[in-house]
Amino acid sequence: MSNDSQIDDIESMIESLGKQAKAASKALACATTQQKNQALTVAANALRENQAALLEANALDVLGVTQAGKAESFIDRLKLTPERIEAMAVALEDIAKLDDPVGRVLAQFDRPNGLKITRVATPIGVIGMIYESRPNVGADAGALCLKSGNAVILRGGSESLNSTRIIVGCMATGLRAANLPTSCIQLVDTDDRAAVAALLRCADYVDLVIPRGGRGLVELVRDEARVPTLLHLDGNNHIYIDKDADLSKALNIVKNAKLRRTGVCGATESLVVDQSIATELLPQLVDMLEHCEIRGDQAAQDCDTRIKAATDKDWDTEYLDAILSVKVVAGIDEALSFIDQHSSKHTDAIVTENADTAEIFMRTIDSAVVMHNASTQFSDGGEFGMGAEIGIATGKIHARGPVGLEQLTIFKYRVAGQGQTRP
Repeated sequence: MSNDSQIDDIESMIESLGKQAKAASKALACATTQQKNQALTVAANALRENQAALLEANALDVLGVTQAGKAESFIDRLKLTPERIEAMAVALEDIAKLDDPVGRVLAQFDRPNGLKITRVATPIGVIGMIYESRPNVGADAGALCLKSGNAVILRGGSESLNSTRIIVGCMATGLRAANLPTSCIQLVDTDDRAAVAALLRCADYVDLVIPRGGRGLVELVRDEARVPTLLHLDGNNHIYIDKDADLSKALNIVKNAKLRRTGVCGATESLVVDQSIATELLPQLVDMLEHCEIRGDQAAQDCDTRIKAATDKDWDTEYLDAILSVKVVAGIDEALSFIDQHSSKHTDAIVTENADTAEIFMRTIDSAVVMHNASTQFSDGGEFGMGAEIGIATGKIHARGPVGLEQLTIFKYRVAGQGQTRP
C-alpha cells in the first residue's frame, strides 16, 4: 500500500471515530447521573475481573520497550502491577462517588424586562486525548470524560497499545451495562503516528484536544492542531529553600518531591538554595539522596565535591529520573528570577518559616500550582480531592492546574421569558 493510501485510511478511520463520538456525545449529554455511575462501577469491576489478561498484555508492552532500550523510568511509567490495576479500579469508583458536574447552576439573575437568565455547566462535547506511555491515563481520562458528559477518543502511546485495548474493553463493558453507546470511549487502535496528526485536524467532530506527555508531544499538538487544545507541559518543577527554612523539614520535603516517584510530572527537578544556608544544607542533602545524581553550579559544587557540574541544559530539563539540579542564589529576588526563567509553569514550591517571604513567592511565581512547605508531588487531582485527573494544564485559558470533572465542562446560558421581544 502506498503512503498516500495509508494516510487516506488513517484519515478515514479518525473521521469515523469522530462521527461516532459526536453522536455518542449527544446521548451522553442526556444521560442520568445514575447511568454514568453505573458504567463506572461496572468498568471498575471489569478491570479487576480482567486483571490476568491486562497483566499479560502489559507484559508484551513492557517487553517491547525493554528490548528497545528505553530508560527504567519510562518502563516504570508503562508497567502495570496488581496494585496499580486495583488503583485504577478504585479511581473509577471514586469518580462515581463525586458530584455530577453537569447541570450545575453557576449563576442566576433576573433582568428588569422579566427575563430569567441562568448560567449552567454543560459538557464540552468530544475530547481527543493524546498521551504517552502510561496505560492508566486511558482509564482515568475515559472515566472523567464519561462522568462530565463528554465522549472521548483515546490515542495512547504505541508502547502501551496492548494494555490500552484491554482497558478500553473494560470501559465498554461498563457502558453497555448502563445502556450507553460504547462509542462514548473509543481507542485509536493503531501505532501509526499519522493518526495523531489526523486527530489534530478533526475539527468537524472534535471539540478539544488534551495532550499528556513530554515536551515534544505537547509542542507538536500546540503547533499543528486545528482543534482547540488544553496544554499540559512538562513538569520542570522547582523547590526554593529560603534562608528562613526549617532545614529538617526542607530535607524531608525535597527527598519526597524528588524520589517518591521520579517519573511523575509533579516530581521536583531543580532545587534553588539560599546561599546563607547552602554550606550547611547541601552536604546533608547529598547524604540523604545517596542514589540520586546531583548536578549544581559552582557555588553548589563548592559546598560538596560530590555534586557534579551542571550545564545550561540542566536548568531546563525534566529528568523524570533520579537526577536533581541545584542552583545557589543570593536571596528571594534572585530565586524568583531564576525560577521564572526556567520553570515550565507546572508546580513550584518554597520552603520557609517566614510567612511574608512565602506570600511574596506565592504571589509572584506564575505557575499553575504554587506550594509552601509541601512536596511538589501533591500536585495531583486526586490529592486535591478532585478524583483522578486528566492532566495538569499549564496554560491560562479555560482551565489551569489539575484538570478534573469541573474543568471538563463549559457552560451555556439558559434564558426563560414570557413572550418578551426586544424593542
